[in-house]
Amino acid sequence: MRALLVGNGAREHSIAEALARDSDVYAFMKAKNPGIARIAKEHTLGDLNDNSAIASFAEEVNPDFVIVGPENPLANGVTDVLEEKGFKVVGPDKQLAKLESDKSFTREFMKRQNVFGAPDFQVCRSYDEAVDAIDRIQNVVVKAAGLVGGKGVKVLGDQLKSLDEAKAYAKDVLDCKIGPIPRVVIEEKLEGEEFSLQAFVDGKHVIPMPLAQDHKRAYDDDKGPMTGGMGSYSDSDHLLPFVTEEDRAKALRIMQETVEALYKETWKYYKGVLYGGFMLTADGPRLLEYNVRFGDPEAMNVLPIMENPLTEVCQQIVDGTLTSVDFQEKATVCKYVVPKGYPTSPVGGAKIEVTPVEGVRTYYSSVDEREDGLYMTSSRAVAFLGIADMIEEAEKQARRALSGVSGPVFYRDDIGTRELIQKRIEHMQKLRSAGTAAQQATDSTPSETKSVSQQPTSKINTEEL
Repeated sequence: MRALLVGNGAREHSIAEALARDSDVYAFMKAKNPGIARIAKEHTLGDLNDNSAIASFAEEVNPDFVIVGPENPLANGVTDVLEEKGFKVVGPDKQLAKLESDKSFTREFMKRQNVFGAPDFQVCRSYDEAVDAIDRIQNVVVKAAGLVGGKGVKVLGDQLKSLDEAKAYAKDVLDCKIGPIPRVVIEEKLEGEEFSLQAFVDGKHVIPMPLAQDHKRAYDDDKGPMTGGMGSYSDSDHLLPFVTEEDRAKALRIMQETVEALYKETWKYYKGVLYGGFMLTADGPRLLEYNVRFGDPEAMNVLPIMENPLTEVCQQIVDGTLTSVDFQEKATVCKYVVPKGYPTSPVGGAKIEVTPVEGVRTYYSSVDEREDGLYMTSSRAVAFLGIADMIEEAEKQARRALSGVSGPVFYRDDIGTRELIQKRIEHMQKLRSAGTAAQQATDSTPSETKSVSQQPTSKINTEEL
């Protein structure tokens, strides 16, 4: 088999590693990722937004299928161009990729198709609409509708200190100072714990992967600015310590309903990887966002422990014959090394040295291999993955590898540690207990005397999930 991989980050490095088990791998990259370059039978460098260049390279290597790693090429319609030339692609076309590239589309689509799972929201196309929505919802999250590299979301009480700041940020989005789309999504702020559910999709079947939890904040204890993701972990039972099987089943059902509704509305089968970013609340999971590709870093939590050959799964996706995918009962912890100052004022162009540690997977991200060594860009540089029977042991493995990097870098020390995970568990226990108490109080109140404020606030009918 011959597989063409588009992309050059750590996510793509892990994809290339998985494909190479039983395929010849070819790669189209924007910079020379040393890990992918060593795996690939042939690679070329170019603009990931240049659909014609990608298609030309595909014609040269004639792959059995193409798998697209990053979101931007999918949003720019690379699948459409490749399919027109007869290539099979693991990744949705431009219209279906709007699930990620346009948050306003996703929210309105879910409402239109009665897909449960969204928080209270309003898509705004003018400043007056945004002001009204912010004043109505009050406790808000303000989201740029378009792609902003995972950094277009601001939360009241965090990055936004007042409703006036929320309104000012909404205006910047509408004026396209942030993101390419003049629409802003105003949503209610949810309290809970986030988790990632990735799934393989052939248009009819949605096959889940182990859950993972990403860490977006730059610094320990979830402090600092938002990033592309400083690391993630997964558990050996494929859940998370604070997520139940019922929670996972409800989240998966939301994704299944989404895939079914996409076909109902567009008459197109979604083929590729669908990633649901969920907030687990006292009322169950709510969908924060969709991504139309593997997560980064979450791809590294699942691909190394996948028992089925990725090539086989990709072939089943494009053929519409996906059945089941098995994973080892292992825990994983992934930790990223990033340039000092990342993400606000990163040291770009600095040289680093990486000494691999035995027993730990090393995945190169936004680096460029030159004749005299390895150079960072302004984004995440190298990820290390520990795999073990327990999260705690996997964390120790990943931590051990961090000492093998020299240069102007830093990393989060607490990802995957017992202390941080225990905080997550206790947080959810507190929320669930409060939710149960509130429900019991509501149930004990005679129905004829219930006030509006005493009614359950959940917009989701969990019985239907």
